Amino acid sequence: MRISIPLPPGYRCADVLAFHSRDLDGVAEQVTGERIRKGVLQDGVAVLLDVTLAQGMALCEVQADGVLTAPAVAKVDEALHNILGLRIDPAPFLALAEDDPLLGACARRNAGLRIVQSATIFEALTWAIIGQQINLPFAIALRRSFIMQAGRQHSSGVWCYPEAPDVARLAQEALTSRKFSRAKADTLLRLARLVADGELTLARTDAPDQVERSLLAVKGIGQWTVNYALLRGYGYPDCSLHGDVAIRTAFQRLLHEDAKPGIARTQALLEPYRPHRTMAAACLWASLNQREDE
Repeated sequence: MRISIPLPPGYRCADVLAFHSRDLDGVAEQVTGERIRKGVLQDGVAVLLDVTLAQGMALCEVQADGVLTAPAVAKVDEALHNILGLRIDPAPFLALAEDDPLLGACARRNAGLRIVQSATIFEALTWAIIGQQINLPFAIALRRSFIMQAGRQHSSGVWCYPEAPDVARLAQEALTSRKFSRAKADTLLRLARLVADGELTLARTDAPDQVERSLLAVKGIGQWTVNYALLRGYGYPDCSLHGDVAIRTAFQRLLHEDAKPGIARTQALLEPYRPHRTMAAACLWASLNQREDE
């Protein structure tokens, strides 16, 4: 199955390619030149998303190791839009913030910056649990192990990120024996079993406050994980990432202050950028790798 997805003017291919290149070993994502190959499971079928970024167009070849139902085909299309960062349009944030005294210069420097989503909400949630409170290289290594424990290899050789039923079948020792803390393993398995049993739904149509309540009710999931899921999984355009240390560090730098603002003050600093606080967060993250005179 071939799908062509138009890319908007000013689309920043390099940002998307960099996001999918984080794991240099390329277990479930492989990036070569302008091409992304990503493995996903859709309703139990191993699927390879083979995407080439051309001029103004994403040329997508979908290779399924089995028959995809109509709902699964819809999920594939959704996954493609997610991994290409097409869910949130950055233009409204730029229009709001380009003359802003605090974020204006940063917004102009990062015009066209996009938030790349995980292929599925479940992937975003599990990645948030895996990566919380550990350094990025270790988190990537754990994620790789998680995929190879619970996922499945596509006929192309690319591993597919697991769905909830695949993770729910794991024993705790399958994770703890591979350097997962007991707390991370328990939370991952608890989440997967709730989703697999239908006790917790992960629907993009749910309102953010409803999502927040249902996720916080899961033992082991805290506010940071919820915020990450809202941003990278659900793709909501107005996530307030005031608890994120990097956001607070970026504000400290922009304000030229000696200490990071507290969480309450950071929340207040983000308030003027409603309903585009997700893009404000992306802009702040990007600023940490830029000089203010760039």
